[in-house]
Amino acid sequence: MASTKKTSRKKTKRVTHHTAHVGTRSKLLSNLTDECLTTYFENLNGHKPGDLYQLVIGEVEKPLFRAVLSYTNGNQSEAAEILGINRGTLRKKLKDYKLQGR
Repeated sequence: MASTKKTSRKKTKRVTHHTAHVGTRSKLLSNLTDECLTTYFENLNGHKPGDLYQLVIGEVEKPLFRAVLSYTNGNQSEAAEILGINRGTLRKKLKDYKLQGR
C-alpha cells in the first residue's frame, strides 16, 4: 500500500507541475495570439476576412503537433496523451498536415 501512496503523490506532483507550466505558457500564447490577430485585422485595409477560424486553427495546429511530436521523440501515443486527444484523431491530423511520428 505504501507504493500506491508514493505513486499517487508522484502523479499529483507531475500534474501540478505541468498545470503551472501550461498556465504560464497559455498566457504567453494568448498574448501572442492577440498581437497577431490585431495586426491581421489592421492590415485588412477594409477587406472582409473569410474563414478566419479555419485559418487560425490551421496556423496553430500544425506547429503544435510538430512541437509535441518533437518533445515525445515521435511517440504518437504519448503525444496524443499530452494533447488530450485520442490517437486516431492525432493520426488523422498528422496525415492532413503531412507530419510523421512513430
